[in-house]
Amino acid sequence: MNNGIKAVIYDCDGVLFDSFEANYAFYHLILERFGRPPLDRADHETMRILHTYSNKVVLEHIFAGEERMDEVRAFSASLDYRKLFPLMVMEDGLRETLDALKGRVELAVCTNRSSSMEALLATFGLDGYFSCVMTAARVKNPKPHPEPVFKVLEHYGIEPGEAIFIGDSVVDREAAQGAGVRFVSYRGDFPAPLRIEKHQDLLSLL
Repeated sequence: MNNGIKAVIYDCDGVLFDSFEANYAFYHLILERFGRPPLDRADHETMRILHTYSNKVVLEHIFAGEERMDEVRAFSASLDYRKLFPLMVMEDGLRETLDALKGRVELAVCTNRSSSMEALLATFGLDGYFSCVMTAARVKNPKPHPEPVFKVLEHYGIEPGEAIFIGDSVVDREAAQGAGVRFVSYRGDFPAPLRIEKHQDLLSLL
């Protein structure tokens, strides 16, 4: 890569944080409330959806055929995700990498989380790093649609070639590629043009 990069866009879950247990616990609470059995951790497709898609898509998947969907959505919206923050673990090397990048490029988050992102960043002391936080609640079409990525580009007034997107899923890759932004896979187990195993590896790409 060249030094024409002006913004680094990060996914949240699986990139900034290991949030699997928190997400699993969140949906377990909803399933329990409506008398559904716990999700099978061995069901890799459901685990992938739970971890990468927006709340709306996840609920439609795990409650397929449910006649009380309005109640399910309302209960989901009433839950305070902040109570699950203790289950989240910041990825190793993240803060050091953000320290190295801050002031050199703009830093953004582009996530399918809806309402907990700002509180999450503040809780872990990361809110001072990111000048744009794009959530599913701020777009009509969450990832894998490119709209959230386009909105980040618009926020900074930059071209797609002036940004890179760090993600851990095909959902992230599709959103980035749909917007014409170069994609870097963070420990992803799928094809990607660029891949890093730890956050500090990004510094050698810029």
